[in-house]
Amino acid sequence: MSLPVPSSGFDREGPQRAVRARSPLPGGPARTPAPVPRRPAELPPAHAVLTCVALPALAISTDQGQLTGRGLEGFYRAGRRTLSRCEVRVAGREPVAVQARMLSADSARFVATLRLPTDSGPDPEVVVERIRYADGTERITLHSASGRPLRLPVEISLGTDLAEVGAVAAGRAGPELPASVYDSGMRWASATAHCVVTANPPPHDAMASAGLLRWEMDLPPGGSRSVELRVRPDGAGPVRAASHGGTRSLAGARAVGDDPRVRPLLDRSVEDLQALLLRDTEHPADMYPAAGAPWRCGLAPAEALAAARMALPLGTRLAAGTLRTLARSQLAGPGRRSGMIPGPLRDAGPHLPPGCTGTEATLLFPVVLAEAWRWGLPAQEVEELLPAAERCLRWLRTTVGDGVYLSDIHPGAHQPGPTNQTRPVPQGGLAPHDTATGGSLARSEIQAHAHRAALLGADLLDAHGRADAAGLRQWAARLRTAFGEEFWVDDRAGGRPAAARLADGRHVSHLSGGAAHLLDTGLLGSGVLAPGLLGKVRTEQLARLLGGPAMDSGWGLRSLGAKEPMYNPFGHRGGAVRVQETAVAVAGLVAAGYEKEASSLLRGMLSAAESFGHRLPEMYAGEQRTEGGTPVPHPAACRPAATAAAAGVHVLVALAGIRPDVPSGTVTLSPVRSAPLGELGLSALNVAGAPFSVRLSRLGLAMVEEAADGLQLGV
Repeated sequence: MSLPVPSSGFDREGPQRAVRARSPLPGGPARTPAPVPRRPAELPPAHAVLTCVALPALAISTDQGQLTGRGLEGFYRAGRRTLSRCEVRVAGREPVAVQARMLSADSARFVATLRLPTDSGPDPEVVVERIRYADGTERITLHSASGRPLRLPVEISLGTDLAEVGAVAAGRAGPELPASVYDSGMRWASATAHCVVTANPPPHDAMASAGLLRWEMDLPPGGSRSVELRVRPDGAGPVRAASHGGTRSLAGARAVGDDPRVRPLLDRSVEDLQALLLRDTEHPADMYPAAGAPWRCGLAPAEALAAARMALPLGTRLAAGTLRTLARSQLAGPGRRSGMIPGPLRDAGPHLPPGCTGTEATLLFPVVLAEAWRWGLPAQEVEELLPAAERCLRWLRTTVGDGVYLSDIHPGAHQPGPTNQTRPVPQGGLAPHDTATGGSLARSEIQAHAHRAALLGADLLDAHGRADAAGLRQWAARLRTAFGEEFWVDDRAGGRPAAARLADGRHVSHLSGGAAHLLDTGLLGSGVLAPGLLGKVRTEQLARLLGGPAMDSGWGLRSLGAKEPMYNPFGHRGGAVRVQETAVAVAGLVAAGYEKEASSLLRGMLSAAESFGHRLPEMYAGEQRTEGGTPVPHPAACRPAATAAAAGVHVLVALAGIRPDVPSGTVTLSPVRSAPLGELGLSALNVAGAPFSVRLSRLGLAMVEEAADGLQLGV
């Protein structure tokens, strides 16, 4: 399922940002940028809604409980709103909403109270409880606290526009459709869709003109009565979420410890990841994570691979399904794009032109396969996926050619000769002629992805008797040397890695959260991490910068430093806290030995998670944390989001430093010695296809409590 926002001009990674002039993929023909589509008046805010998820179904509600048909409210299935309005009145009055909370990833509970006209005091005598499920079911229960029998008329007013979610988001949903009485409920139809709502028990009266179902309910003293509604596309059965198959794709991991936040964070992370799973329609055994709800309930290759990689401690099945699904989309045939995993363009923030997420996905593919192999992906599945990984690596080597860097190619680009000149780009980012006429741009973050792909890919190829490993390692060594010489911006504060480098040597020198990817080097054999692009001294400087007040907001890592030009605390790549980047920074800092900086970011992320009910959004505002404050939501952020949910798994596993090498029968532990969260126990993880449990003491010592037979503790 995919929930696009048609004709809205929204970037699929950040729906709140207008699309800029786009460039073709590397190697594609130059073209004139298309006119920027007209933006709708306002994207409906998503930060305050309760979203029940069991893809391909959603239920979106406000904290009032009533579905009024305004904004995003309603039940959805496969990208269409099946019911937009469901309003309950008891004894002719609307109950007063008093509480709304999520019960699980796919259900929410709403409580309202009612004072009857005969009540003499302030205390309500009737409680109206509503349990709403993503699958289209709602149970409405009246509880009486009265000492006398009650006979209450109950009316439920229903309506729908049967609009696609893109039309809802763009403000083009249209009016409600006329209803007809159908069986024990109502039916609506449009030219392209039909929907039925049935009620149990059947209503005493049904009025199609008003979309109204009516009951007379008799409540004994202290008694309860319920009505259950079922919302279905006409002719469709109950929704069967991908996550509700016979075999779970993710281990039901648990966390316990001194810090009370770790258990609900891991519980909700696993739950949300499971709720976001989708099946490949042509290969239903393969599942992959959707990017997030409500905006991106479809396959986003780079995000799906990133989430699957961070979720490897929950098992390799999700990674395998994601890899197989994306391998089937891999571009074939002649041309420079052959071997790429296709992906859309992504807004890169205020300083850089858009980048191609297909590049990131293509580089992540061999990395995820290599690390899944280390975590215990069966040999047969690895062999089946190796040809696709080889094509990704071949694309990398072909695209780099005789050069060193993996560059973006923009419209009108020319390739000037090599130069060592490193003039800074004017304040505010690229100069107008750079974005208008194009140019070869090498992004620091992409070099980190490419370098990791080369080293982990070479390791994978060598182990399976494939060719080209030596060439990949040689290129990676040249990239390390060149990067150290040409991607560092010196200043009085010790310098920083450039965000990007133009072909003429000029730097785009702003400090962004993307620099955290320079610390994410990837896992080789025997628990050894691959070398990175920065040496020891510069890694220490980067750690200092990421842990400093310009980048550490107190709630997590900002996507752009607070002192940079055009910093915007709500900019999804211009200053907001992106949870995935925070998790990457925490794990990278831990691996590099900078526990103080990692611990600060980790504690901020945990505090933010607690504020969000442990369901982290993909991003939130990068405003500085203050005493007694809470993180400010981003109104357009997906929540839940696959990368944010997987990030909760990633940071907790990083504390224990679990580094498996199943092919050699070992697992190495490199725990955080400072034990920033005190004692921590992680159980029911999955290594080598078997349960794995580890405990980290307050002294920073780790002990394996459960593991697969034959798996030895490495040194």
